[in-house]
Amino acid sequence: MKLPKQVEIIEVGPRDGLQNEMVFIPTDKKMSLINALNKTGIKRMEATSFVHPVYVPQMKDASEVFQGIVKDPKIQYMALIPNEKGFDRAIEQGVQAVSLVVGASNSFNLKNVKMTRAESIKKFENVVVKAKEQKIFVRYNIATAFWCPFEGAVDESLVVEMAKTINRLGADEIVLCDTIGRANPNQVYSLFSSIMELQPEAMITAHFHDTYGMGQANVLAALQAGVRQFDASIGGLGGCPFAPGAAGNVATEDVVFMMNELGIETGIDLEALRLSLDLVKQMSNRGLMSHYYSVLEHSCV
Repeated sequence: MKLPKQVEIIEVGPRDGLQNEMVFIPTDKKMSLINALNKTGIKRMEATSFVHPVYVPQMKDASEVFQGIVKDPKIQYMALIPNEKGFDRAIEQGVQAVSLVVGASNSFNLKNVKMTRAESIKKFENVVVKAKEQKIFVRYNIATAFWCPFEGAVDESLVVEMAKTINRLGADEIVLCDTIGRANPNQVYSLFSSIMELQPEAMITAHFHDTYGMGQANVLAALQAGVRQFDASIGGLGGCPFAPGAAGNVATEDVVFMMNELGIETGIDLEALRLSLDLVKQMSNRGLMSHYYSVLEHSCV
């Protein structure tokens, strides 16, 4: 098995991990989590989301969170934005890296932002132009890249064409998201191999949920296809308000543990993640999906 010497783990817990929590998490607790994650060796994370609070109430304190966290100059703090208005709000708060989302599935995209896939891509063109003019990093997520909760399997060629378009727009990063955690390693290897063959200027990142317990297997499949950047969420929290049945993301500590076992450097201190795990446990009324945390709970390590 051909393995790289190093990969990057991008922490999405403060945004993707917490956005689906039904009970509002106090702002100071969100900031405490990010400040704890600052000390783990993570170099990039999604800190919050400038979406309308009517649609995602958990993120209504985005400005307060972003202003209140301790910002390590060695860490890139990203904010998800739904449209140009959200972009402007984020930039006003000093955000230097934005995360955009377009669903490969029209049905999902309509549920998510009330626009078709083509309409969203078109509207984001101006956002990307504005971002590039202001030297803002652009992370472009393709949601439901493998499966849609409303339409089923997504055509691989459609996602490849989307990636080509996004790369031409000048995005810095393209993230292929298994939004509902339904992908399998064969699909993952096939799609990422096709994307990597394009040799895009944008970096390519994998984003997996663990609904069917295949998250780690899919990480390994993407790794074999040449992917070197992976999203993960502390404690395995996550989900999507607009994707019924979506479970949590692959857990940061599980991915880091697996990479350690494979001899692959992540730059993340697994022991330092323990404090963050304790904080996350207090924030959620759901059980953590993390296998590593389960081991810790049973005092096996």
